[in-house]
Amino acid sequence: MNVRVGTSGYNFPEWKGTFYPAKMPGSQMLEYYAQRLTTVEVNYTFYRMPNAKAVAGWDQATPAGFTFVLKAPQRITHIARLKDVDDPLRYFLETGRMLGPKLGPILFQLPPNFKKDLARLNDLLTQFPADLRCAWEFRHESWFGEDVYGALRTANAALCVADTEDG
Repeated sequence: MNVRVGTSGYNFPEWKGTFYPAKMPGSQMLEYYAQRLTTVEVNYTFYRMPNAKAVAGWDQATPAGFTFVLKAPQRITHIARLKDVDDPLRYFLETGRMLGPKLGPILFQLPPNFKKDLARLNDLLTQFPADLRCAWEFRHESWFGEDVYGALRTANAALCVADTEDG
């Protein structure tokens, strides 16, 4: 088993003086981070679709073997709630593929008020490319059941369970 260690994000000015050197410019944080950890969840992609320039910068700042977990855009998970997302999903995945072997799983984090909708989940799982990996973080209790687990297993998708201070 290959275990990777990383965090949810890397660009935190408050880490200066503890994890990062005190005077480190933000533009050097990813490179420094990637010399010490092997993976990172990119939250940037939740708030805005990445472009080729941003992805190329991530790739150049990290060594071979580093892995990026890209969080699916809120446009897909929170606004559209997995419905009619073919075009934004296609663009997002095409851009993410520019990372080549550094592209890890795509993380779909659903909002806490999004109750189970197995049809929408299955629709997205069936259109998700088989050569890419995805993980699902459900934040409403209705999603935690054998029917959802079965759908994830069938699609070879992972279940992400977050341990938060909120419980």
